[in-house]
Order: sequence, then structure tokens, then C-alpha cells
Amino acid sequence: MSATGIRLHAPAPGWSLDADVVVVGSGVAGLTAALRCAAAGVKTVVVTKARLDDGSTRWAQGGVAAALGEGDTPEQHLDDTLVAGVGLCDEEAVRILVTEGPDAVRRLIETGAHFDTGPEGAIELTREGGHHRRRIVHAGGDATGAEISRALVEAVRARGIPTVENALVLDLLTDADGRTAGVSLHVMGEGQHDGVGAVHAPAVVLATGGMGQVFSATTNPSVSTGDGVALALRAGAEVSDLEFVQFHPTVLFLGADAEGQQPLVSEAVRGEGAHLVDADGVRFMAGQHELAELAPRDVVAKGITRRMQEQGAEHMYLDARHFGADMWENRFPTILAACRTHGIDPVTAPIPVAPAAHYASGGVRTDRHGRTTVPGLYACGEVACTGVHGANRLASNSLLEGLVYAERIAADITARHAENALHARVPVPVTPPETPTHPLLPAEARFAIQRVMTEGAGVLRSAASLTEAAARLARIHADAAGALAEHGKTAEPGVDTWETTNLLCVARVLVAAAQRREETRGCHWREDHADRDDAAWRRHIVVRLNPDRTLAAHTTETPDFPPTRPSPQEK
Repeated sequence: MSATGIRLHAPAPGWSLDADVVVVGSGVAGLTAALRCAAAGVKTVVVTKARLDDGSTRWAQGGVAAALGEGDTPEQHLDDTLVAGVGLCDEEAVRILVTEGPDAVRRLIETGAHFDTGPEGAIELTREGGHHRRRIVHAGGDATGAEISRALVEAVRARGIPTVENALVLDLLTDADGRTAGVSLHVMGEGQHDGVGAVHAPAVVLATGGMGQVFSATTNPSVSTGDGVALALRAGAEVSDLEFVQFHPTVLFLGADAEGQQPLVSEAVRGEGAHLVDADGVRFMAGQHELAELAPRDVVAKGITRRMQEQGAEHMYLDARHFGADMWENRFPTILAACRTHGIDPVTAPIPVAPAAHYASGGVRTDRHGRTTVPGLYACGEVACTGVHGANRLASNSLLEGLVYAERIAADITARHAENALHARVPVPVTPPETPTHPLLPAEARFAIQRVMTEGAGVLRSAASLTEAAARLARIHADAAGALAEHGKTAEPGVDTWETTNLLCVARVLVAAAQRREETRGCHWREDHADRDDAAWRRHIVVRLNPDRTLAAHTTETPDFPPTRPSPQEK
């Protein structure tokens, strides 16, 4: 796979570090990969966009899904995952997840994570949407992500793994043969490093999280601007299944004009018995699915959206008043505090909720060792498309996927290190052009992109809405490209303009894939193609970025991904 030659316009690096592997991201996937690599003697550097503990992982409320309970088996977990993925999961990738998952959770506990236990010391398990058994481990009631983040960050610091915080990764560095040679990055604020620099390494692990900020309202933190997917596209990597954006059904409704990160009301609240009701108190999910409120997330999000349309309402309600104060305070303290902060007391009143962008089931295409189509570039966590999630992620499989596939990546890198493959060459990055060849967008374009995506590519899509969204995104792109071509001008390099440019990149790919998939499947809902069409669309849509910045999309011939075709040195 050849690189596109496209890079973000930025000053030349003023400092550099050398490593065997650079891990970009500090969530469960990134820190697990870093810990395993460092433990094997691989020289590792972690780069993260904010603080070490400030990624998406810390916001995860529900927990980690694994077959740890009595009577539960990996096979049952596999079955639930395949059902949620609606025919597009890679069954072998899922089998890896569910069979290696329980031991991965136990290793996380050995690393220092403390999960909630019952009176006799056994780990407590809860249930979430799409699961037929209680298999979700949790911590602090509804603060699982924060506990996992705490344990991993403490372990990374205890091991003394070098870290570069507050750093936005810019582009993949490659050598003359197109192989990975590290990353360029910009450090925001003062510290040991400042401004644009580089980490030189023959292996790069992307664990940059999601791209929820491409929509106006999302559960994702402000740092989730699709940087990893955009970087991979510019590097020539393939991405897949980007049309499958999961909208979490129950996000605290703060008003129709609310933008940015919105408070999540965990699926575990429904797992413990809360009911979805309309303004008249009618349970509308009963009868729509055998699991009612605990149906897979796409089913519940569609159910809420339909009821809102039928009644001309802006939101529905989640009623858990029957929990009582003690249960709210002990089982869901984080959600209780968030609701009360916004003037809602779930102990005495139902919670107004509506769907919001939550999780990207697609991403940078990888094999079962996390290898992408670019030699030396790996991806894991939400930025990756491993084939585990298919058309709709099963609840609480995301943290497990980060654990399992990060360990597999570390094992692959460690094996190469043991064979001296990492030391066999010193990567020499190709020098980027001094003048900009790729336009940067002005920071204010971010809000225009978000509005376009929310209006045209949100929960409910159609040919008309997607065509309009594609045209509006094309105009934003053309305006910036025209200014660069005619006047040699582009927006000033900076965090806001780099992020906005990344958002436009991933938005264009998402819309192109959503236009191409003329069916309704999982969390991709086309009102003009309301039915699932296995004969034509039980396939994956794979997209690359061309050197002229156009998109090359194709549909796979079968539900199986083609191999990433690593070079012999990568095997």
C-alpha cells in the first residue's frame, strides 16, 4: 500500500525521540499495548493528546464484558456478539475476543484494577443490552472506565515508560519504501518538549479513540476528533465500516441545541431494571424486541427515535424511580450526580433521554494481530476495525476489545523485536514539503461540519440527506482547496485547524460509505432502504484516500475481510 503524500501543513519538527515503538493514545488499548511491550524489553514511548488519564476510557460507565460468571461461556458471549453485529462480524475475530477475554480481564486485575465485589468477595456482574447473561464487570458502581484508567496509568508511571502528554499526533512518518518510521506531533503548552516534534520508530500503534466530535452532540470527550483515522488515511491505509456509528440510546437530553460532550446514562441502568417511557408513562419498547429495553443499542435507538417522530417529541424518558435513593447513590453515583447537576433528580423523576453519537464500530482496517495495510502501522481500540463489532457493537465489548487486541499487537511487536526485526533497520523518514499541499480548514468550519453530519448522517439517513451532506462537505473542502490553489493560502497551522481538517476527512469517508450502503443494518438506518439486504450488502465497504484527495471506495466480495497483506518482514 503506497502513501498518498498528503500531510497536514505544520512547521518542521524541532525535537525528536527514538524508540522501538510509539503508542499513540492512553486509553485501555494504548496503555495495555505499552505495558506489554515495555515488559518485554521493547523501547516504548506513549504519546497522548491530553493527560494520560483523559481519554475516552475514563468516561466508560458500564464495564467490561467477559464470560466470568457461573454457567456463562465464551460461546454464549460469541453468539450475543454475532447477533448484535448483524451478519458483519468476523467470527474468528470475535472468537479470539471472547476466548482470550476472561484471562485479559484477570491480567487487568493483576495490574491493579479493582472491580466491584459482593459480600463474599466474588466479582459482581451486571447485564446490558444484547447480553442474555449477567457478564459485565464494573467498578465504583458506574465508574468502571475511571478505575481502569487509574490502574493502567499508575502501572505505566511505575514502570517509567516515557510519555509525551498534551500532544496532538499529526502524521505518520514513512521511509522511502513506504514503511513506518514514526510520527510527527505537536505538544501543546510547556513541558520537556514543546511545539512540533517527532518520535522515530519502526512500529506505531494507533490507539487514538473515536471520532464522536464529528457530530454536534456526542458522549465522546472533546479530544475525539478522528485524528487516528485521518492520519491512517493520509498514510495510505484502508478504513472500513465507517458508516456504522453507534448512537447511544440514552444520553441525558440537555436541549435541542446542546452541543459537544453530553452526559451518558449507562445501559447498566436499564440492565438493573429501568424502563423507557414516553411523556404519558407508556413503555414503548415492550413488544418491539424479546429483550425490550435491553435489546441491542441500534434497536433501542431506533425505537426511541420512532416514538419521538410519532409524538413530535424531542426526547423520551428513562424511569428508574423504583430504584430508590440507596440504589442510585451506591450503584450509579456518577450518573446521579450528573443528573442533579442539570436539575434532574432520578430518585423522584424520570430522566429525559435521546440518542447521541457514541461509538465508531468501523475504523482503520486491521488483521487479527492489529496490523493495518501500512507496514509497521498497528491499530487497536475504537480507532480500529478488527471485525469484532460488525454493524453494531455489543455493549461493553469495547473495553474488552481494547484489552485483547492490544495484547495481540504487543505480542506481534515483541516477536519482531526478539527476531531483531525492529533493529534491522533505522527508519529514515521522507522529508515533507515545506509549502502546504493539503489545505487546512479554519477552526470555525468545525461547527459547520458537525451541523452537516448531525442533520444528514445522524440516527436516521436517506439518499436525499446524505447527498445534501456530501455536497455541503464538498463545498467546505473546495473552498479551502481553492484558496490554496489560487492564492497559496491556507489556515494557520494549529490545534484547532488540524482537528477541523481531520474532522472533515473522516466526515467525507463516513458519508461516502453511508451513501454506498443502500440498506438498513445495525446502526446504519436508511429510511429509504428500510430492510436488511444480505444478498447485496452482507459486505464491507473499504475506503482509501487518493493522492489527489479524492476517495476510492470498494465493496468486498464476501463478508470476510481481504488480508492486509503484510510484507514478509511483517509476518
